[in-house]
Parts: sequence; C-alpha cells; structure tokens
Amino acid sequence: MKKTVLIALLVLAVSCGQKPHYIAVSGYTQGGAYTVKFSSRDVVASREEIRDGIDSILTLVDTTLSGYNKLSMLSRFNAGETIRPNSVFMEIYSLSRKWFEESGGAFDVAAGPLYDAWGFGFKNDRLPSDEAVASILSSCGMARLRPSIEEALSPDGTLDPENLLLDGGALPVLNFNAIAQGYTSDLVAQWLRGKGVRDRLVDIGEIFCDGLNPGGKPWAVGVDRPVDGNDTPGKDIERVWYSSGGPCGIVTSGNYRKYYVVDGVKYSHTIDPRSGYPARNNLLSATVVAPDATTADAVATWCMVIGTDEAKRLISGRPELEGFLIFSEGEEMKEWASEGFFTSDL
Repeated sequence: MKKTVLIALLVLAVSCGQKPHYIAVSGYTQGGAYTVKFSSRDVVASREEIRDGIDSILTLVDTTLSGYNKLSMLSRFNAGETIRPNSVFMEIYSLSRKWFEESGGAFDVAAGPLYDAWGFGFKNDRLPSDEAVASILSSCGMARLRPSIEEALSPDGTLDPENLLLDGGALPVLNFNAIAQGYTSDLVAQWLRGKGVRDRLVDIGEIFCDGLNPGGKPWAVGVDRPVDGNDTPGKDIERVWYSSGGPCGIVTSGNYRKYYVVDGVKYSHTIDPRSGYPARNNLLSATVVAPDATTADAVATWCMVIGTDEAKRLISGRPELEGFLIFSEGEEMKEWASEGFFTSDL
C-alpha cells in the first residue's frame, strides 16, 4: 500500500436538465490505481472536500495497515514494537477474526510468515523446505492470538505484540492484504454516503457500488478471464456483471497474476494457512458479490483456498452472497454462477 497521490478530479457528465453531475477521483494507493465515481446530486460537500476526504481515508489506511510502509502501525507491530492501535487497526483485526472462525482457518491474517516464506508476502525468499514450512506453521496463525485486541491492551491503551499471544511463542506477524482493499472501499463508500452521495462506485482494487452510473443504469463490472499473462485488469474480460442498483461489494480473487514456476510446478499466491502450502485445486478465479466489499474480499479469498466444489456450497448456502466461479476441467475452462449473479457474454 503506497501513499496516496490524487491525480484527477473530473466531471463525467454535466447537464442542465434532470441528470446529475458525475465526478471521478482517481490516483494510486495500496500498490495500484484506484477510481471513485459518484453523482454530485444532493451532496453536502464541495468537490475539494470530497477529494480531501478520500485522500485522508486512503492515507489513514496506508499509515495503519500497509506492510510495505515501514513506518505504518502494522509494520511497527510486526517488528515487535508496542503500538497504540487506532480504530481502523482494531476493527480490521476484529473482522479478520470473524472470518477466521467462520472459515475454519481457511482465512487467516496471522499466517503472514507463510506468505513471506513462499515469496508472496512483504519479503522475498527461495522455495521453502518441508521442514521450514512445518516450523513456520507451528508458530503462526490466529488460533494463537486473543480473539480481540481489547483483551490485550495495556491500561494506557497501548498494545505490546506479546500480550496478543495465547501461547507465549513467537511474536505475531499480521498481513491484512486479503481484506484491506475491500475494507478500504467500504470506508470510502460509507464516508461518501455521509456526505449525501448515493450513486457511487468505489474501486480500490476491490469494488463497492450503489445506485446508478452516469448513463442512469445500475453499475456494470467486468470479470477478467483468468489466464496466465492477463496482468491488466479489463484487458481480457470473460463476463460482465450487472448490479441490482442496491449497495454491494464485488471482488474477484484468482491465481493467474501472482505465481511462479519452479521445476515445472506452478506455485500460486493463494496459501492454505491450514496446511502451510499454496492451495492446489482447479479453481482459477472466484468473483463474490456481498452486502459490502469487506465481506466479498474475505469470502473470495476463502473460496480460492477451499476450491470449486466447496466454494459452490459456501456461496449457495448463504443467501446474502452471489458468486461466479471459473475453474479448469482437464484442458477446458468452465464456469459456474449462482442463481442471482447476473452477467452477460461480451
């Protein structure tokens, strides 16, 4: 997550009739580009206030949750320093604990050392040995940590990483990458709603949308084709999803952009924190629609860990979720969509 730099504030649609103005704010954050589009109708803030408010939220997230910003709260915590956790740090820990418990450990933000060992975390390393994986696995994971940060706080409100431990072993190392972008999209979307904005799309790597687009229709989002080498979002789209017009998050997780090959074996960035090894299943990408982007982000990661069949059951068994899975079957690429996931071919 890099420091945010706002680079554009553009009016997308202007009319002296009934159509509202649409504004786009874009820039770079969390290691990639972001875009926020919204209608200015009924907004109780100036364009400059909106721009500055978004910038403040993204900067707060970067200085709190980034593992690449060495001065962030998370980096200092992972280095063993005592910190004074803010509301963002405490809330995302609480949400992460919730998904850890619901997923049976398939979603685990305290498995950071495993991502580092496999070369997908905040450090680069060579392929780990089985012995190294076993050692790392025994010294990480949310099962070793207190359910809430509040339980570990000192009377002065500070958090010593050692106090978060239940077992007194190796100090915890956290990595919120599997949920931070969805969480950030929700923070921005909620702040915009507080300023009177309903029609909005917040894309910070993961998407939250509500209301209508500049054409007066519900938002549409492309789902990328999960093929190796498809490194540019939107360049090779498999399907287009259409929202119902209500608030929701939509997130796609996949194994086709972050991976490497050693001795002919492909190692993906989806690590199964229960085994300590990259997930080995035929699921290529999971697109999840949920009431918010944080939920969609966590569930999409969960799906990639458990694979196609379990992901189908997970999505079908929760009425608040919709999903679209792309998976391999032999040499073929196949699709599955839940009943309420509305798409069209290009």
